[in-house]
Amino acid sequence: MPYKDLKAFSNDFKEVYHAINEEIALEKLYELKEKWGKEYPFAIRSWENNWDVIKSIFQISRRNTKNNLYYTNIIEGLHRQFRKVTKTKTIFPTDSSLEKILYLASMNVVKKWAQRYKNWDRVLSQLVIQYPGRLEEYI
Repeated sequence: MPYKDLKAFSNDFKEVYHAINEEIALEKLYELKEKWGKEYPFAIRSWENNWDVIKSIFQISRRNTKNNLYYTNIIEGLHRQFRKVTKTKTIFPTDSSLEKILYLASMNVVKKWAQRYKNWDRVLSQLVIQYPGRLEEYI
């Protein structure tokens, strides 16, 4: 996406992921598609194709996501580390070798995730209820 449209697109896109619930978010996504869909179809298609996964974000309490869960910061940090380890290598012999180096990089990043968030116990209990059987082994 060209820089000239990036700020306007980002501001419009914030309405999608800052929505109070799934219905409003989906409505905002369709509004975004009407405005930007012809010019940047791939930016919106990814969200449409993965909506079943993304919609779970809107099932978590807004208070908890706003104060405690910083999805983009964590993801951006992980991607930054991935770029750091892959930028010096121009080619990987196999897909498996790329997977291995990204796995090792992710293990190093996970070690740094020790920051404790305010009201984390409340967030964790909501996640355990929302996704039964997924988090118990890590608690």
